[in-house]
Amino acid sequence: MNNTHGATSSAGRMQQGNSDSSTPPKKSKKPKYSRFTQQELPACKPILTPGWVITSFVAVGIIFIPIGIASLFASEQVVEIVDQYDHDCLPSQFRGDPLTFIKDSKTNKTCSRKLTVPKPMKGPVYVYYQLDNFYQNHRRYVKSRSDKQLRSKAAEAHTKTCAPEATIGKGAPIVPCGLIAWSLFNDTYGFSMKNKALQVSKKDIAWKSDQERKFGSDVYPKNFQSGGLIGGAKLNASIPLSQQEDLIVWMRTAALPTFRKLYGKIEADFEANDIITVVIENNYNTYSFGGKKKLVLSTTSWIGGKNDFLGIAYLSVGGLCLFLAITFILLYVIKPRPLGDPSYLSWNRNAAGQAN
Repeated sequence: MNNTHGATSSAGRMQQGNSDSSTPPKKSKKPKYSRFTQQELPACKPILTPGWVITSFVAVGIIFIPIGIASLFASEQVVEIVDQYDHDCLPSQFRGDPLTFIKDSKTNKTCSRKLTVPKPMKGPVYVYYQLDNFYQNHRRYVKSRSDKQLRSKAAEAHTKTCAPEATIGKGAPIVPCGLIAWSLFNDTYGFSMKNKALQVSKKDIAWKSDQERKFGSDVYPKNFQSGGLIGGAKLNASIPLSQQEDLIVWMRTAALPTFRKLYGKIEADFEANDIITVVIENNYNTYSFGGKKKLVLSTTSWIGGKNDFLGIAYLSVGGLCLFLAITFILLYVIKPRPLGDPSYLSWNRNAAGQAN
């Protein structure tokens, strides 16, 4: 009987082995082991003790507050003259209908303004034009350009992305094409003081990287602003795009609806109470969309133009960090708490209360 039982057991094991080999192995969702997936790589795991936290906040406060004070002081040294002229430069008979004035090519659009210098201004004095409620960041507006065409003469037919200002006549390409170039700002400013003209330099007002890499020296304006609807300024067809810095400045689109763009530089110094006479050609149409135009004369400092926000931000962060540091110091001194004490865990406190 023992032999019979042994034979039966061997046959059963052989049958089970055959059935196991025929069934596919069970799939497992367990990921393949690695030190990266299991987060076992060497790492710095600092323990945020009260001393470290307080020291960090104090250090940030000590560093940020002097930077904020220096930034505000530098911003206060910047002298700005801001003059909004879009409404004042309208003739009295067109105050109620500015669109008729701006669209009529026969009306005289010359306007004279007088600006008083509030504080001494050291040269160079930068001239900006500021536009309000002008959305250069609109998606269709930003896409309406051809970077290939701007870079190379061989790509002047690449106007697919420039609609609706892509071609003219029987398909002749517009160079530069697109709505951005078509809407180029075309107000002009002439400056004088004490009956002496002030020269406005337009050299080096654009980014060098834009001039050298984005605008080709062999690309010349072609069929530009020659259609029935003129959007803005015209370009000199004998000057390559890489040297037309007004266009390069305008083509770098602004991120916000209120923006300033550099018009030129005046290499002269002004004293307080000097009177600057500005002759403006009020050509650019901002009246159809409720926009505003401003002329800005400004000096600069080591942080650039006038910018109080930077100093206020540094002072706010530094002051908040010092306040938190003082608060933590008082809490740590008045009611010290052992680091890592498990008795402060909620379930341990509840258990201790129930036991009492």
